[in-house]
Amino acid sequence: MTANRRPTSDRPILDPLAYLVTLSRPRFWLYLAGPVLVGVAYAAESVGDLLSPAALVLVAYFLVPANVFLYGINDVYDREIDAENPKKDGREARYEGQRFVPVAVVACALVPLVLLPWLPAQSWPWIAVFLLLGAGYSAPPLRFKTTPVLDSISNGLYIAPGAAAYAAISGSQPPILALAGAWFWAMGMHTFSAVPDIEPDRRAGIRTTATALGKRRTYAYCAACWLTAALAFGALDYRLGLLLGIYPLFVLGVATSSVAVSRAYWWFPAINTVVGAALTMGGLWRVFYG
Repeated sequence: MTANRRPTSDRPILDPLAYLVTLSRPRFWLYLAGPVLVGVAYAAESVGDLLSPAALVLVAYFLVPANVFLYGINDVYDREIDAENPKKDGREARYEGQRFVPVAVVACALVPLVLLPWLPAQSWPWIAVFLLLGAGYSAPPLRFKTTPVLDSISNGLYIAPGAAAYAAISGSQPPILALAGAWFWAMGMHTFSAVPDIEPDRRAGIRTTATALGKRRTYAYCAACWLTAALAFGALDYRLGLLLGIYPLFVLGVATSSVAVSRAYWWFPAINTVVGAALTMGGLWRVFYG
């Protein structure tokens, strides 16, 4: 089955499920679930904390249902824009009015209500931040994605899962420097990912930070966000700063080389997985070896 094929009568369940998996961007699942793992690793005081009900519930939700919610609402409200977006021609699903998609989005938005009994109250505000920014980014009347700078700032929603996990396990809120560093990291990630969309967005009349700045200045903006993130994490631990320093070096390399940004964009799942694994291992080392 291709990403754009409509459900057929002989496969009434499998076709919609396969479509929703494609819609949820499996390559990017760890963008939400990864921060949960990092948050749990740094909040845990014992091995038992790592396997607590709160940790397992948050990983399960942010691995798939949260991605269906986030990308589903994006695709529903970007239907006309995505008609010309080349990214939808294979690796991502192109929404064509399937009725089950809005239903799935609403259902995935309501899942956290069922999970609240397993989650400490300290984590609830961060789940609310994720849902509100996730909806406000794509859906009117806010639709942050069409307002330069706000589109970037609102993508702090990607750190909300990690903050929720830290708060749920530790019973306290994450350090301010960690929140600030992670938020700037997310801003850089979002804006860099918008570079391949500059021309389709301009043709569709969509204004974003990337379309407003243009490719070169967008690279500089991303570098500034990522350098700020590295400095914030470095103030907590110089090793964290060195690790996050990979990102400004990466964008500098892309900006000064002949590598197409549309190709570099697809390297990020691997880069983020390696960086996230290193961060998580650092937290786990503290738990196991003190």
